[in-house]
Amino acid sequence: MTRSEFLKTCGLLGISLPFQASLSACEKQSAVPRSDEKVIIIGAGAAGLSAAYLLNQQGIEFEILEASGVYGGRMKRTTDFADFPIPLGAEWLHVEKGVLAEIVNDNSTTIDIKTTFYDPDKDFGLLDGVQLSLQDIDFTEDQKFVNASWFDFFEQYIVPSVEDRIRYNTVVQAIDYSGDQVRVTTDGGELVATKIIVTAPLKMLQNKSISFSPALPAAKQAAIDETTVWDGCKAFIEFSEKFYPAFTVYETVPETAGQKLYYDAAYGQDSNQHVLGLFAVGVEAKRYNDLTAGERISFMLAELDQAYDGKASAAYLKHTFQNWNAEPFINGAYLTDYEDWRKVRTLGEPVGDKLFFAGAAYSDGTDWGSVHSSARAAKRAVEELVG
Repeated sequence: MTRSEFLKTCGLLGISLPFQASLSACEKQSAVPRSDEKVIIIGAGAAGLSAAYLLNQQGIEFEILEASGVYGGRMKRTTDFADFPIPLGAEWLHVEKGVLAEIVNDNSTTIDIKTTFYDPDKDFGLLDGVQLSLQDIDFTEDQKFVNASWFDFFEQYIVPSVEDRIRYNTVVQAIDYSGDQVRVTTDGGELVATKIIVTAPLKMLQNKSISFSPALPAAKQAAIDETTVWDGCKAFIEFSEKFYPAFTVYETVPETAGQKLYYDAAYGQDSNQHVLGLFAVGVEAKRYNDLTAGERISFMLAELDQAYDGKASAAYLKHTFQNWNAEPFINGAYLTDYEDWRKVRTLGEPVGDKLFFAGAAYSDGTDWGSVHSSARAAKRAVEELVG
């Protein structure tokens, strides 16, 4: 059963997903230092930041090792393109808004991030010129952040309590968990901890960027090697007028090979700008990533002109493009939606009592590939670590 099939079945049967219950199980503790523990977290994306935040609430010493010079990972966004934040990576909220409070895990904190649903009575999409309802393209439950993004949420509520313990530009090369302590070799030297939480993107493990001693269990290594991480890209194009619906969907054949859609990126924002976003993963993303910058914008405008009677080229102002395969410490988008959930569960399983995994690809197999599932995987890992 794939992720899509699993989630649909749960909805039809009225079954709530296990992580929704476990999120409330890790209650905030008074931050009394536990000197017997030192945890190293590899990666400062959604999972790494969430894990650090929860460890801080538990009073457990930690340090985050981030290979790049910034936090956020695939939550990357820019504020230079438009008068609202442009999410170059993670964009939509795919579950109930209450997950934001679950991630913060502190009833005394008020979450003032705003989101908006799409309007099924007004919004629609196109597929090969045929009008689609939101139900047709499965966007009735998804929400857009209003003049904010996933990055902004983490920046406001999660990062302040952990940022001083992020060590940037630190590339992890090897993890030795054979002894009583875990030894982490980086490009700047060796660090020691009692436990490790690995949140590095799955593609990094597939590329053998980090070696493990002893070798990971055969089942886990097989899951790492055999699962598929989609290629990924996003583009944003500003136009002088709006000539497009909420979504323009393209069919991928076979559907398991990827996804592609253009969408109104300015939807629900406090803005008068007309910005169209492109989201593409799998083979659809590879088509754009393989083009030169000039070829790419010409291709995008040509396909939009075909769909909208030449209006795209006439109204074009500017664009920006994000190739996730070219990010040196990410190398792709996320685990395909069609992966076998049992392999995903194996990816998320800890190794002994010293090596834990959390992130978009490292879950219990009920959900993956999103920010909220990354945060939930982080909470699961911290619960396992605390014991």
